Amino acid sequence: MSETEQAKQQLVDCIRMLERSEIIDYNGHASIRTGEDRMLINSGACQRSRLTVDDICTVDFDGNPIEGTTRPPLEFHLHAGIYKARPDVRAVVHGHPKWSTFLTIAGVGYLPVYAQGSLVHPLPVLDSPNSINNPVMAKRLADTLGDRPAALMKSHGAVSVGKDIVEAFVLIAYLEENAHRQYMAMQIGTPYAFSDEEMRLCREKLWNPSLFRRAWDHFRAKLDAGI
Repeated sequence: MSETEQAKQQLVDCIRMLERSEIIDYNGHASIRTGEDRMLINSGACQRSRLTVDDICTVDFDGNPIEGTTRPPLEFHLHAGIYKARPDVRAVVHGHPKWSTFLTIAGVGYLPVYAQGSLVHPLPVLDSPNSINNPVMAKRLADTLGDRPAALMKSHGAVSVGKDIVEAFVLIAYLEENAHRQYMAMQIGTPYAFSDEEMRLCREKLWNPSLFRRAWDHFRAKLDAGI
């Protein structure tokens, strides 16, 4: 299997795991940068729960097809805008996870209540629910994201980035798990938020490619088992 074929399969696995985890639904997308101005991304029309490598296309940052007959999602601009602004980013995930989106709908800030979830704190919020389907909105999102690993989008969803697709996937999974725990704790009382020192220790211990891979493998095994 070629390097490109491996990347396509990894992207398929990522998107199917995101769908199984309810981080994406009938919409949502993920991409892998494959060159200075091109990326692999799932087609806009694909069925996320039954995605195959045939649903992955290669496009440039203007959405022009390089390889494949499928068309990218309308929000390919989201990915292109981040890649243009962040040369360090090699993968992008955008989904519509419900727990973290509930927080933005209610105007409640994301709190670091879970060790792994603290890795993405502070979490900036794009103050617009509009789709990122044009260069202007893409720049607004990239500016909001800045140098952070993830951001929320008001009443819309979330985006995460990484040095590879494993990192981008795991960070959005951590983000959503933290938001779920925060939301549930809020039904009982005031959630405890980690201190700056506790977050520093979490990052020192948990920002680790081996641990990211272990989390990825956990979700991948569930996908294989149909759980």
